[in-house]
Amino acid sequence: MIRFHSFCAWHCEGADDYLLDGTDCAMLPGVRKFNPYDLCSKRPVRPRLVDLKPRYEDLMAKYLPATVRF
Repeated sequence: MIRFHSFCAWHCEGADDYLLDGTDCAMLPGVRKFNPYDLCSKRPVRPRLVDLKPRYEDLMAKYLPATVRF
């Protein structure tokens, strides 16, 4: 989902549907559901992290480990 959510030609416009395989077709509904939550690309001004952080702190604590290794 994260990989393809910015590929609007695919999930918004239906472009290149003939190139999709079964995995792509299975992912498409999830990518479309995620689209409204992609805040950075939906507003003319990029949101500030300090404004968004309180909204997501509980979710981060619930679903992410305390330490993330890269």
